Amino acid sequence: MDANRKNTERFSDRVDNYIMYRPSYPSEIMPFLAETCGLKPTSVIADVGSGTGILTQLFLDNGNSVYGVEPNTEMREAAERLLEGYPTFKSIAGQAENTSLSTDSVDFIIAGQAFHWFEPAQTRSEFARILHPAGWIVLVWNQREIDSTPFLQAYEQMLKTYAKEYEVVNHMNVGEDAIGEFYQPGHFQVASFDNFQAFDFDGLKGRLLSCSYAPNEDQAEYLPMMDALREIFEQYKSNGKVRFEYATKVYHGRLS
Repeated sequence: MDANRKNTERFSDRVDNYIMYRPSYPSEIMPFLAETCGLKPTSVIADVGSGTGILTQLFLDNGNSVYGVEPNTEMREAAERLLEGYPTFKSIAGQAENTSLSTDSVDFIIAGQAFHWFEPAQTRSEFARILHPAGWIVLVWNQREIDSTPFLQAYEQMLKTYAKEYEVVNHMNVGEDAIGEFYQPGHFQVASFDNFQAFDFDGLKGRLLSCSYAPNEDQAEYLPMMDALREIFEQYKSNGKVRFEYATKVYHGRLS
């Protein structure tokens, strides 16, 4: 199996946890994009790497027509179930490097928690092809705070100890230099919004297992990781819950 194919299949066995335990995005993003980038309800959107449709739904609720472009069959089918009541949603079996969308067909390209999986040069060429000349590219991440609380510090250390792939595939490996290179000769700006989730232990476990780098039950690290997770939860819970804090980063710009 080639590397790109492997990446498109990483979440196939994690869809249920992804749907239940991944955070949504702050609603403040929508008026921000309206004011800053001219987003209108009539704008046509390509959500590339749309996954289970979490970010897609914000734009559908705004009245937009959205193409959800997703290579992973299980995640794409989950989005189709979630969003079947929206007549302006169209599900596309495609990927960032080959969306199959028509040339000059969309006003905005968005990517939520996905850009770090894309091959930059091929993706940039494809985005330039499908985007209107004055269109916008918006890259969004819920960036988990790693040291703002003792719980989050302990959780981060647990990942480094038991999740072997964590530091390899972590989306925070994609820095602003790489993002800036992607937008060239255009430029980007970034805005940040507060976001959070509160979990009981089952929710915390599901949130961890929604991540592609988390060991599965058949791996040796799984049980020690669960023991460590329980220990962290018991140490830091308040009223039976722990809290994930995020800075939701919104990179927005044009390619020229």
